[in-house]
Amino acid sequence: MDLSFSAEEEAFRAEVRRFLRDRLPARIAEKVRTGKRLTKADHEEWHAILNARGWLAANWPRALGGTGWTVAQSYIFEVEAALAHAPRIVPFGVSMLGPVLIKYGSEAQKAHWLPRILSGADWWCQGYSEPGAGSDLASLKCTAIRVNDANGDHYIVNGQKTWTTLGQYADMIFCLVRTSTEGKRQEGISFLLIDMRSPGVSVRPIILLDGEHEVNEIFFTDVRVPAGNLVGEENRGWDCAKYLLSHERTNIAGVGASMAALARLKQIANAQRKGGKPLAQDPHFAARLAKVEIDLENMKTTNLRVLAGGEESPVPLELGAMLKIRGTEIRQEITSLTRRALGPYAQPFISEALDEGGSHLAVGPAYAAPVATDYFNNRKLSIYGGSNEVQREIITKALLEL
Repeated sequence: MDLSFSAEEEAFRAEVRRFLRDRLPARIAEKVRTGKRLTKADHEEWHAILNARGWLAANWPRALGGTGWTVAQSYIFEVEAALAHAPRIVPFGVSMLGPVLIKYGSEAQKAHWLPRILSGADWWCQGYSEPGAGSDLASLKCTAIRVNDANGDHYIVNGQKTWTTLGQYADMIFCLVRTSTEGKRQEGISFLLIDMRSPGVSVRPIILLDGEHEVNEIFFTDVRVPAGNLVGEENRGWDCAKYLLSHERTNIAGVGASMAALARLKQIANAQRKGGKPLAQDPHFAARLAKVEIDLENMKTTNLRVLAGGEESPVPLELGAMLKIRGTEIRQEITSLTRRALGPYAQPFISEALDEGGSHLAVGPAYAAPVATDYFNNRKLSIYGGSNEVQREIITKALLEL
């Protein structure tokens, strides 16, 4: 593929920059830039702005409310939005469930759920991981037993999900559940849509190392779910899971986020002093900075090639795995270098300081505020979405055709 952007694509970049300048709320961009905590309302506001412009669902077909963008346009928007300090688009409904419904959902499901994802009527979260079933997802034990009684055709769900990102905000969850114990483990899994407001659903927060309430445990006790909320065929949910993961792992690569983080790292390295000179001129630090920048440039090229190859079909799992590994390693290295560049100023702030209007209550430059939080939070990147060790196994099996 031609990796240089055409005149039309450069014109699109200019249009995106104008849109971000005019429509991205300054207070939200400032919260992202300074590492302040985003509220549910902040996310919903940005979601609505993008939806009104028709720029929300980059990987959906135009006929179903998507952008109809090319790979290059999607890439340009991701990078420019990150550089402008726009919040990430919460991915669970738009980037994960949406493509699954488009491929595997019934016409009734698509007609009902897709417009609600775009409008923000539903906030979705993901129910994949369980205690003892994270990277080895096929070992999940959350059960869904189908019954047909006076209450109609439905499933009774019992079990637990964990590491449920932003589940405290969600009113819907898409879940992998076990509907059969016969045959291979993957063959007894189904993909189910569950209303979080149903009797028997409870949410318990998990506070992370950086002090954030980002993830949760979800418990299901005799939760009734209409059989019409089954996506695809019963016991064939593994197909949905793999398709979703190909989108998730490609998104985790985070090229735009890495470019924004690298730009901030360079600013810090030029502002901090060592031996009377900017830290960026220290040979040892400059060498590490140059290496991660080269790695990111290679990653950008690879990302475009893989995405272009998957324009007409899903990205193969092994290529998604490759992007996930390199993308997360690069993001972790950038945050690690940023922490090193700040030295004693790269220390955690009390949790309340990250709320809007909160004082950071710490000595040091303003740009130090989010560094410790970013560093700690990004430790998880090489684990979630399938650990990098599992991704290497996927690549190996594909190469050896196992």
